[in-house]
Amino acid sequence: MAADPMLVALLDEAFSSRSWHGTNLRGAIRGLTPGVAAWRPAGGRHNIWEIVVHAAYWKYAVRRRLTGESRGTFALAGSNWWRRPVQGTAAEWRADVALLTSEHRRLREAVAACPPSRFARRVPSSPWTFGALVRGAAAHDLYHAGQVQLLKRLAHAKGRARA
Repeated sequence: MAADPMLVALLDEAFSSRSWHGTNLRGAIRGLTPGVAAWRPAGGRHNIWEIVVHAAYWKYAVRRRLTGESRGTFALAGSNWWRRPVQGTAAEWRADVALLTSEHRRLREAVAACPPSRFARRVPSSPWTFGALVRGAAAHDLYHAGQVQLLKRLAHAKGRARA
């Protein structure tokens, strides 16, 4: 028995599928240059590039909990936030966007493979159900899509839009 298709659709709408609410995360980063992605609104603040890697990590974290995969298997050492860019090259930017896309695909596949009964069960050592984690992953994408849209406008206002 396959998963509730609503959860898969929710993940897709928040990440890359057309939806009524406006720009999703993939749409928010589409066409960005490394310069705009790396622009930081102030010292100690995250940039779009860091948000992209952060979102990839949390897709991984939800998938890991859903599938029982062991910790420490994310593509990058560490957790939650990574300082980006390293060098700021177009190839690095493309690689981090590809990481986000890959982690979305892997989470989507894991959700699609789960029986519906799994989503009502609690995650071990957590007050949340597996379904709440999946819904939260979609909400997380939309939250960060809004941040990216705001950062793009700020970058444009500061003359970084074509960098």
